[in-house]
Amino acid sequence: MTVLLPKPRFREPGLPRLDPGIERYRVAGLGGLILHLSAGDRVEIVDREGRQPCEIAAFGAGGRPDLPAFGLKPDGDASGINRLLQGEGENGAEIARALRARGIPLGVDKVARVLGDGRPGDSASLKAERDIDVVFHAPGPDRLLGADLPATDLSVIVHRARIVTGDAIPLPEPLGDVIAEFRVNRCTALSYEVKQGQFIQIVDVAGRQCSDFLAFDARRLQQGVERGLDMTTTRSLLGMIYPGPGLASKFFDTDMQPLVEVVRDTVGRHDTFGLACTSRFYEDAGYPGHPSCSDNFNGALETFGLARRPGWQAVNLFYNTGISAQNAIFLDDPWSRPGDYVLMRATKDLVCGSSACPDDIDATNAWNPTDIHVRIYAAENSFSRAVAYRMTPDAEPRLTRESGFHPRIAELTRNFTEYRGFWLPNRFNNAGPVAEYWACREKAAVMDLSPLRKFEVLGADAEDLLQAACTRNIRKLSDGQVVYTALCYDHGGMLDDATVFRLGTDRYRLVGGDEYDGVWLRELAERRGLKQVWVKSATDQLHNIAVQGPKSRDILKEIIWTPPARARVDEIQWFNFTVGRIGDYNGAAVVVSRTGYSGELGYEIFCHPKDATAVWDAVMEAGKPHGLQPLGLEALDMLRIEAGLVFANYEFNDQVDPFEAGIGFTVALKGNEDFVGRDALLKRKEHPQRQLVGLEIEGKEAVGHGACVHQGRAQVGVVTSGCRSPLLEKNIALCRMDVSAAAIGTEVEIGKIDGHQKRIPARVVRFPFYDPDKLKPRS
Repeated sequence: MTVLLPKPRFREPGLPRLDPGIERYRVAGLGGLILHLSAGDRVEIVDREGRQPCEIAAFGAGGRPDLPAFGLKPDGDASGINRLLQGEGENGAEIARALRARGIPLGVDKVARVLGDGRPGDSASLKAERDIDVVFHAPGPDRLLGADLPATDLSVIVHRARIVTGDAIPLPEPLGDVIAEFRVNRCTALSYEVKQGQFIQIVDVAGRQCSDFLAFDARRLQQGVERGLDMTTTRSLLGMIYPGPGLASKFFDTDMQPLVEVVRDTVGRHDTFGLACTSRFYEDAGYPGHPSCSDNFNGALETFGLARRPGWQAVNLFYNTGISAQNAIFLDDPWSRPGDYVLMRATKDLVCGSSACPDDIDATNAWNPTDIHVRIYAAENSFSRAVAYRMTPDAEPRLTRESGFHPRIAELTRNFTEYRGFWLPNRFNNAGPVAEYWACREKAAVMDLSPLRKFEVLGADAEDLLQAACTRNIRKLSDGQVVYTALCYDHGGMLDDATVFRLGTDRYRLVGGDEYDGVWLRELAERRGLKQVWVKSATDQLHNIAVQGPKSRDILKEIIWTPPARARVDEIQWFNFTVGRIGDYNGAAVVVSRTGYSGELGYEIFCHPKDATAVWDAVMEAGKPHGLQPLGLEALDMLRIEAGLVFANYEFNDQVDPFEAGIGFTVALKGNEDFVGRDALLKRKEHPQRQLVGLEIEGKEAVGHGACVHQGRAQVGVVTSGCRSPLLEKNIALCRMDVSAAAIGTEVEIGKIDGHQKRIPARVVRFPFYDPDKLKPRS
C-alpha cells in the first residue's frame, strides 16, 4: 500500500500565520487595547499565563457606554480601567489619545470582567451585535504585596465578519497627532515636504516590503544646491552600516550635516550599500521596461527642481542585505512584519521621497511588492527612543523601555545601549569604565540590572516544576535562600542560567536573562501534567539594582529596615535574601539578596518601578561617605570576566552544556530526581569534548568574542569573552577549548586577520582570574 506523506511547506514564524479576516493583538499587563468592531465581529480573549482577568468597556454611537452590544453586563469596579483611560499604565497615553480622537469620554462607571481564575490558554469568546469601540484592559495590583499576582499579558484575536482585501490591511494606531499621511501604492514613489522637528513614520503595511527613502535640505535646494542623504558620509561618521535609535542615530549629507535622526525602529535590518533600484538593474536581469524606484523618484521629485539621474542614493528601509565572507553583497527576504515601521525626526526643513519598491524578480520584497504608508507628526509630539524586542519570532514586538531607575541614571550619562528590551548605561560622565571598575573592586558601585526577567512560580506544584526545570536540587532550598542554576534543553544545551528564590511554601521566584524562560516553564508544566502551578511574568513590576564592592554591606545596613522576624542586611549570608523597606517601617518595600555579578561582596535590591528613584536616592546618599559610584556595562564586563562569570550567547548557548560553559557545579546528578536534560548531561560529563578555560595573553592587543584559538595550524578553541584586566594589568580571556588543549600551562595562539597571518601567544591559566576561591563574595 502506498502511503502519501504530507507535502513539505515553508515555515514563516516571523509573519502572523492567520487567515484573512483574523487579527491578533497583545494586551500588556496593566495596559490596554482599543478596537473598533463591526456588527458580527467575534473576539476571542486568551489568558496567556493564567489567573489574569480582562476588564472591558464598550462605547456605541456618541461615545455612550454600550456593553450590552457585546453581550456583557456592566458589573465590575471601573477604577483600574479608568486609570488607563486617563493616561496611566503601560500604554494609557495612547489609549486616551485614541479615545479623544473618537469622541469617547475618558471614564466609565462600570466595566465587565471576564477570565481570571483559569489556566494558561483559557479563553472567552464574545460577539459584537452592532458597531462599537471596545477597550480591553489587563488589570493587576499597583504593587506586589503579600499574595498578589502580577498583571500579565492577554491576547485578543478578532474574527472579522467582513473579510477585507489586502489593500485594506489595518494600519497600526497613530503614534501621536498626525498632520499629514500618504499611501505609497505598490511599485510607485511620491515626494513630500517635512518641516524641521517634525517626525516621519514609514510603515510597512503588509510586511516584507522595501521602501527607499530620500531626504534633501530644502533651504539649500532653494539656493540651487542639492544636499541629500549620503551613505558614505554617514557610515564614516558613525562607524556603523546604518544609524539606529540611540547615540548613533543620524543620517548625514556630504557636508556632514545631519538631515534626519532615527527615533524608533521596529525592524533593525535595513540597507545602505547600494542605490535605489534602477532600470539598468532590471534590463541586465532580462526585464526591459520594468518599473524602478529611481525612475519613479525622477518623476516624483522633478517638481522640486531636483535633476533626474539614472540611480538615486537612498536609505533602503526594510531591505535585508549584508556582506558575505567573500566580500559580496547578498540579500534575502526582508525581516519586516505587517505594521513594522521606522520613525525619524527631521533636523532641517526637508524635501523627501518614499517608494514602495517594485522589485518582484528576487527576494527583495519577498517576491510580492505591496504598499508603504507615510505619516507626518507635529514637532510638538514626544516619542521615546526605541527598537523592538520580540521574545519569539512570532511574538508581538515590545518597544525598548526604561527602567524605574532611568530618570536618575539619565542625569549622569547619555551613553545608553539597548539590552534585551531596556536602555542600560554603557558608561558614566566624568569617570569612565576603568574608574567605575576600581570603585567596585576597592569601594562600592551600583548598577541597573532591571532587564533580568523575573517569574513568579506559584502553587502546590511549583516545587515539582522547578525541580524538573533546574539542574540544581530545588527541594533543598529553605525559605529565604537563593540558588544559582542552569536551565537545559533535552539534549543538554543551555536555555539560560538563573537564580531561584524560595519566598515561602509553594512560592518561588526565578530570575533569569531570557524572557522565553516563562514560556518554556509553562510548556514544561503542561508536559509533566503539573496542574497546580502558575508561572507569572513579573519583570515590569520588579526592577533591580546591584550594590557591589567591599563597602556594599556598610552602605546598605544603614538604609534597609527589616522586621524582627527577618534577617538584617548585615546578617544575610551568601545566596540568601531578606525582605524589608527603605529607611523605616513606612518606606518603599524591597527584597535584598546577597547575590551579584562582579566577584565582590555584593547585594541586589528588588523594588517596584514606582519606588525605584527613592531606592536609588537612598543608596546614593548612603554611599557618598564610602566612595560609591554608578557603574555601566563596559566596567561590568571587565568585572565579570575577571571573576569567570558566564554570559548568555558568549560562554553558553543552546549548543553548550553547563560543563562546557564552566558552571558544571550547578548540575546535581547524584541522587537528584529527573530534570530536563539529565540523561544527556550524564553522557556529556562522561565524554567531554570542550571545557571553559582562562587565557593569559601576551601583549596589549585586544582579543574579543569569536577569536579563533590555535595549536599550530589546527583550531582548538574559540574566545568567548576578553578584556584588559585593570587589576592584573594583562589581557585575559575566557575560551571554550578542546579538552586536549585545556590543561593549565598549555601554550596556544590566538589568530587575527584570517587566523593564520597573525598570531598572539597565550597560555591556559587557572580561572576565575580574580579571587578563584570566591572568598570576596563569601566574606
